[in-house]
Parts: sequence; structure tokens; C-alpha cells
Amino acid sequence: MMDPKEFIVLIPAYNEAGRISRVIEKVYSLFPSTTVVVVDDGSLDSTRETARQAGATVISHPFNLGYGAALQTGYRYALKTGSRALVQIDGDGQHDPSFVPDLLSAVEGGDADVVIGSRFLKPWGTLSDQPVYRAPLIKRLGMRLFGMITSLIIGQKVTDSTSGYQAMNREVLAWVSTDKFPFDYPDADVIIMLHRAGFRIREVPVRMFQDEDKKSMHSGWKPVYYVFKMFLSILVGLMRE
Repeated sequence: MMDPKEFIVLIPAYNEAGRISRVIEKVYSLFPSTTVVVVDDGSLDSTRETARQAGATVISHPFNLGYGAALQTGYRYALKTGSRALVQIDGDGQHDPSFVPDLLSAVEGGDADVVIGSRFLKPWGTLSDQPVYRAPLIKRLGMRLFGMITSLIIGQKVTDSTSGYQAMNREVLAWVSTDKFPFDYPDADVIIMLHRAGFRIREVPVRMFQDEDKKSMHSGWKPVYYVFKMFLSILVGLMRE
């Protein structure tokens, strides 16, 4: 695996004061010399202060701009500071940082430009003696729908098109730092756009933990809005050169 000083771990966060320190501490326990960057997306709690106390570099938005905007702030920081690669994980503790080397190895080995951590690939998606991620029904249906659409469009099986656990090389960092990157729900649409831009995409199996406490963004009418926005984003992406 590449030198930890050559990549950064990006954690977008919004109101994660109760969990963010554990995520940062876990990353540092595995990679003491890497840089952990937390993009605080206008949190209303003490996420910013908690992340700094845990040793992370913190970039704060003045108000909530959305998940995609938080990611892109981190991408641009990594590009500006000369990072060779970036790994992004969520700040709520669902992503197991132990799998960071698996994602980075695929990038460093030249097998892929962007690597997606899939909760549905073997071994973590199938072994009965391991924790299996189980999303709510509506979210599961959305995952399957956009997984099928993504697989069909790019001509490659994609099992987890909504995974936010990803690694990318510097060339991809430069692409996602442009205005082509969506600010609200960067999921299947980004995978499709990256494929059409000529980047190689690969999935590796990772473990994700179930979050029983956090209210899902896929509750109420939000799933309907998400499906509409994602279809629109995919359509717009396909119309672009």
C-alpha cells in the first residue's frame, strides 16, 4: 500500500459530534501518519470542535451546502495539497476503516481509477457469521433499481451504486473537482459520468455497520424526491459530451 503521507482520508460530516471522534481515532490507529480531513458541512452541533480535538484537519462550510458540496471541498483540498489518492468514508461510523488498504491497493496497483467499497460483495455480503448490512425496504429497492441502471449503462456489474465508501486516484480527483460533480446526491450518476469520462471503475468487498439511531434521508417523501433527482441527474449526464 502507498505511503500514508501520500493519500488523505476524507470524512464529510453534518451534526456528527457524537460519533466523529471514534471514526477519526480508528483511522489514526491504522494509519498514524496519514492526513484526516473532516469537512464540516455547517453542523449545528460541536462536530467541528470534536473533530479538531481528535486530530483531524477541519474545513468548515458557513452553512449546510449538501453532501456533494462537502465531498467536493475535500476533493479540491486533496488536489491542492498534492495528494496522490483519496479515500472517503462517512462520519457516522457505518464504514469500517479497516478496509481502506483494500480500496487503496486497487488504485495504487493500477487496476482502477476509482474503487467502490461494496457491502454486497463476498465475503461480507454473504457469510452468515458476519454482520450483514440491511437497509430499509424503500432504500433497498432504490439500491437495486439504480444498481441495475448503472450496470446496464456502463456494461459492468455494479452491486452498490450508492456506496459512499470510495477511493480514487489524482486524475479522478481532478475530474470530480470540476462543476460536473453534483452537489446533492452523488451516487449512481457519478459512477456513470466517470465511466463515460474514460475512468476505470472497480468494486471491492467491505463491511458496513447498520445505523439504527440515525434518521434516514430515505424517509417520508424523500425517496420519491431522490428517485426523481437521480433519474434527472443520470439523464443530464448522458446528454453531456
